[in-house]
Amino acid sequence: MKLKNKCSLLLAGVMLAGALVGCGASSAPASSAASSEAAASSAVSEAASAPAAAALADGTYTADFDTDSSMFHANEASDGKGTLTVKDGRMTLHVSLVSKNIVNLYVGTAEDAASHEADWLQPTTDVVNYSDGTSDEVYGFDIPVEALDTDFSVAIFGKKGKWYDHTVSVRNAQPARKEAPADGTYTCDVTLEGGSGRATVESPAALTVADGRMTATIVWSSPNYDYMLVDGEKYLPTNTEGNSTFEIPVAALDTPLDVVGDTVAMSTPHEIEYTLTFTLK
Repeated sequence: MKLKNKCSLLLAGVMLAGALVGCGASSAPASSAASSEAAASSAVSEAASAPAAAALADGTYTADFDTDSSMFHANEASDGKGTLTVKDGRMTLHVSLVSKNIVNLYVGTAEDAASHEADWLQPTTDVVNYSDGTSDEVYGFDIPVEALDTDFSVAIFGKKGKWYDHTVSVRNAQPARKEAPADGTYTCDVTLEGGSGRATVESPAALTVADGRMTATIVWSSPNYDYMLVDGEKYLPTNTEGNSTFEIPVAALDTPLDVVGDTVAMSTPHEIEYTLTFTLK
């Protein structure tokens, strides 16, 4: 009888130990899951707090400056664009506004602006030139940009002494065209593309800059071109003998310029599309 009781007690002890081991085994995955969840949450938090990396290489670009306001936007002389500078991976957009009525900007909300005066953006005085030949002085701002093609908040502070909330974005960044050199006469390499490949132009060519506007002298390998089209404008030859020679405007250096050359070498005149690229020597 005593032996039987001892066996019963021994069996109960084995069962209890097995139950305890089972409980321990079942608790391990729960602890592991909690640890994994915490690690994932930490990773997300770190990613959110990390500064956004520029998607563009260091350099200068033009970019659209889109806003939700008819009063706060890029000047019409800038065609809705600003100059985007990327340096050491950080992006800054300089935009000329329409007047001097906006005196400060703050990247963030109007509610936060008042308590962050050290972060207010100060204006620059920009001269803008309009298509009718007139010019004006307006305020411009250098706005830090965390990411392209993404809406962000910018508060504006005007002469009325009140902050206003707006939403802006910077989009369609394109490499900036090189500015015209100082007024004078230069030589530049000319690259011709298009057509049948039989026609060529003389390179280098003469480039004249007057009042900031560039004009190139194009000499074809044929006397049979009777006009050229550039931006819809017709240009006639400047000579009556020898290979066809034209003086045409150049919008930008190192940027393909679409032109049309009309040739009378065939039985009927033909307009042929080309691109010309000018590079200063």
